[in-house]
Amino acid sequence: MPTTKNIRKTQNESAADSAFPLLRSFCQHISLEKNLSQNTLESYSNDVKEFLQFLKKKNILFEQTSGTIITEFLIHLSKKKLTSKSVARKISSLKAFFRFLLREQRITIDPTHVIETPKISRTLPEVLHQNEIIYILESANGKEFANKKNSVKQKIWIRDRAILETLYATGMRVSELLGVKKNDVYTKEKFVRVFGKGSKERLIPIGRIALQWIRRYENEIRNIFTLKQNVSEHLFLSMRGKKLTRMMIWNIVEYYGRKALEKKIHPHTFRHSFATHLLEGGADLRVVQELLGHSDISTTEIYTHIDREFLKEVHTTFHPRG
Repeated sequence: MPTTKNIRKTQNESAADSAFPLLRSFCQHISLEKNLSQNTLESYSNDVKEFLQFLKKKNILFEQTSGTIITEFLIHLSKKKLTSKSVARKISSLKAFFRFLLREQRITIDPTHVIETPKISRTLPEVLHQNEIIYILESANGKEFANKKNSVKQKIWIRDRAILETLYATGMRVSELLGVKKNDVYTKEKFVRVFGKGSKERLIPIGRIALQWIRRYENEIRNIFTLKQNVSEHLFLSMRGKKLTRMMIWNIVEYYGRKALEKKIHPHTFRHSFATHLLEGGADLRVVQELLGHSDISTTEIYTHIDREFLKEVHTTFHPRG
């Protein structure tokens, strides 16, 4: 027979669960209001869900959340040894959630207004020298696939080369590359259309060499992929004619990075190198911001720090008293 204590505990747990339907409403709200990418939306959802589960474990209703409870949650996060960037994102997610609850009149006081977001240390991303980029691009030459019996596997490197050339030629994100469709490449105009964060559309110039490799890939490989059933309309496809995944792109970049330089390279390294090489060549920061699709120029300014590091390196190497 259930005791009064057990009944009260069950009621508390049921009440704690009442916040989870609100989470769905919150996600719908920010999706419409902020036009967030799917990845960012999932991060918001996961962050708030983690907090709600924290409350449920302590049998605390979301209406009872105070600054003290938020602080306890932050202490809980600190034990996980998360980066300041991850903690800052979680706090931002909670602030947005409680602002939503306040707007919906589900709470009367926002408990997060006293919580400060930690300062994020800006680390310089890894950038490759121009010669290193060339080594990686030229390592996609098909020599290791020559003995493959399958003719498609013999030529798969052509697709890989087209992907690598496109990443470096445009500086686009992996998510943007995955979203490029065949009709998004304007060969005559030398532009490629991408949809960045928040589905913002932009046109990026793309060079002659990258276009040549895309054309070769379409003529020699993609037309074989399209013989499959239910073929994707996206530009870069798997051997089964399906849209590539984020992990497939990571594996391709890592494979040729290790082959050429014997070190682990990420797709974003191409983006960082693209921006840095433009600035080293004298490109205007505002132009680079537009090419990268940054909404805030302060995000682009990190590459000026890299550029200064490059200048210091050159000075130290070549100045007689460096």
